[in-house]
Amino acid sequence: MSVESVMARVAALEEALHPRAPAQVGAVRGRLSPNFQAVLDQSGVPGSTSPVLQTGGVSAAGGSGAGLRALSFAQQEVGVAEQPPGSNDAPRIADYRASTAGAGIGPWCGYFVSWAAKQAGAPLGEAGQGFGAVSSAWDWAKRTGRTIPAGQTPQAGDLIVWNGTHIGIVESVDQDGKVHTIEGNSSNAVTRRTHDRTGDGATGYIRF
Repeated sequence: MSVESVMARVAALEEALHPRAPAQVGAVRGRLSPNFQAVLDQSGVPGSTSPVLQTGGVSAAGGSGAGLRALSFAQQEVGVAEQPPGSNDAPRIADYRASTAGAGIGPWCGYFVSWAAKQAGAPLGEAGQGFGAVSSAWDWAKRTGRTIPAGQTPQAGDLIVWNGTHIGIVESVDQDGKVHTIEGNSSNAVTRRTHDRTGDGATGYIRF
């Protein structure tokens, strides 16, 4: 359900329970009613508005609460870069590695999404161990019924997987199907990317 639909539903319920004077009917516009704030609180999405940025995409909320929380953390990391470039390392990237059991310096796209998931309170893996190997993350998702086949439209907060080589998180999807993502270890940094409706050949998606 979209944020707009939830707001309309809350406004209708509030009007039925507590009729307002005409000047108050539009009071929910431009602010959140207490009931709508409660809806957000129950979903686990931080803040008073959706954390999903509209970076060229038109879809916002709609993913799982855990996925949206993970996305909100990922958005704050855009621009974090390797020091030096090509080293697969930096103080902040070391923080990402710490979210994956047994991690060592190396390709870190899996460490990045594992970090975001752990920050969101939904760590990846049966034991919450996180994943450095993308293929292991995909295998876990298949075992636990979390995969979304390529060709279906992902939601904000879903993880996007390319074979066993790369993983990111979906930020939004355009009406024409273009998929906007945030990816760790993309051009040696946490980077926003835009892919065609196939995810540029993505294997599929993982839903929290």
